[in-house]
Amino acid sequence: MSRRVRVVLSDGDRRFLESMVRRGEHKARAIARARVLLALDESDGSRVPSRAEAARRCLVSEQTVSRVADKWEATRDAAATVSRKERSSPPREPKVTGDVEVRIIAMACSTPPEGRARWTLRLLERHVKLDDGRPDLDHSTIGVVLKGGGVVGSGENV
Repeated sequence: MSRRVRVVLSDGDRRFLESMVRRGEHKARAIARARVLLALDESDGSRVPSRAEAARRCLVSEQTVSRVADKWEATRDAAATVSRKERSSPPREPKVTGDVEVRIIAMACSTPPEGRARWTLRLLERHVKLDDGRPDLDHSTIGVVLKGGGVVGSGENV
């Protein structure tokens, strides 16, 4: 087990965490972390439970208690301790970039192929696959792109 970390919450932090737990509008993990911080709080002078006891009382593992205590020690901020770390970038790059989106919208607004009265999503899907330099996109993805671009439902060629 890691060393003991003293958790002393300010009145504002304590009120924030108590309202977070009481209202239950946050994610379950954030509420569990808030309960752990409240259990480890030494500001009121009461006996602080051991990590094992705090884990049992808060229905989390001892490792969770240790991680919450360590994060509190690093940040000294209740909101930062209970919230999830924001990602700086998505886990993978999106298939539809601005350039691809513009090309799809331009294709959908153009005249449909000979023998067709209008573009369908599946027809657009086939033409996107034939065009070099564009990723293979599913017809549902193309529909989302067109809906986001304001093309679907306009009554024009689509």
